[in-house]
Amino acid sequence: MKRKRILLGLVAIVGLLAFFFILLFAIGQFTSRSAKFAFGDKIAVVEIRGLITQSQGIIEELHQYDADAGVKAIILRIDSPGGGVGPSQEIYREVLKIKSNKKKKVITSMGSVAASGGYYIASASDLIVANPGTITGSIGVLMEFTNIEELFRKIGIKGMVLKSGEHKDIGSPFREMTPEEKRLIQSVIDNVHQQFIQAVADGRKIDPLKVAQVADGRILTGEQAKQLGLVDQLGNLQDTIDTAAKMVGIEGKPLVLYPKKKFSILELLIEGITEAILKTLSEKGFQLNYRLHP
Repeated sequence: MKRKRILLGLVAIVGLLAFFFILLFAIGQFTSRSAKFAFGDKIAVVEIRGLITQSQGIIEELHQYDADAGVKAIILRIDSPGGGVGPSQEIYREVLKIKSNKKKKVITSMGSVAASGGYYIASASDLIVANPGTITGSIGVLMEFTNIEELFRKIGIKGMVLKSGEHKDIGSPFREMTPEEKRLIQSVIDNVHQQFIQAVADGRKIDPLKVAQVADGRILTGEQAKQLGLVDQLGNLQDTIDTAAKMVGIEGKPLVLYPKKKFSILELLIEGITEAILKTLSEKGFQLNYRLHP
C-alpha cells in the first residue's frame, strides 16, 4: 500500500513537471505568433552570440523575417568573437541577398564583442552601430596546429600514418611540418585573408587597400573603428532600434520582435554538444577561423 502511494506520488510529480514544460512552450509559441501576426510595421532582432560554429539557425531566422512583409528592418545583434570561416561567409551572403532585394534594411548592433567573423558578418549590413568600448576589428585568419612528437618520443609511442599523397597528412601532430607544407598552409590562409578584406571592402564600400592597412588581426574599440570608417555610429541596441525605425519611416514606437527563447532541453543539449565538438576540432587546427585568438 505504501509503495503504491509513493508510485502515485512520483507519477503526479512527473505529470506536473510535464504540464509545466508544455505550458512554457505554449506561452512561448503564442507570444511568438502573436508578435508575428501583429498589425503594424515591425523591426526584428536576430542574435548572433558566442562562437560562430554553424549558420543554419541564423539563416532560417533571416529567411523568416525576410518573408514577413510587416518586418521593415532586421537588426543583427552581434556579441561574438568570431568563429568558423564557412558559417561566417554563409551568413554574410544571406545578409547581402536581403539587401539586394531592397525591401528591408539590415542594421548591425554590436554588443561587447563583434570581432573577426562577427565583424565579417556585420560588414554586410546597411549600417553598423557599436558601443564606444565594443571590441571589434580583428580582421584576420587563424589556423592552429599541435605537435606532440616530442611527448610521444618520451613515453615510447610512435605514430604511423599511411597516405595516398605527399601532403595528405599535412598538419599531423606526429611530426614537424616541412617548409613546403608551411608554405602551402600559409598560401591558404593568405587567400582566405584576402577574401575577408574584399568582403569588408565590398560591404562597407571602402577601398580594399584601406581595409588592408588595418587587416593585420589588430582589435579596435568601437570608437576607433568609427574613426577608420569600419563603424557608422556609436550607440547601444535601443539607439540602433531608433535609427532603424527612422531609416524605414516608422513613426512612433516600433513593434520589436526579439528572438524566441528555447524551451527544449534536448535542443539545448544538442546545440551545446555540437558547439563543444566543433570548438575542439577548431582548436586542434582542423578548421580555418575568423576569430579572436585567446
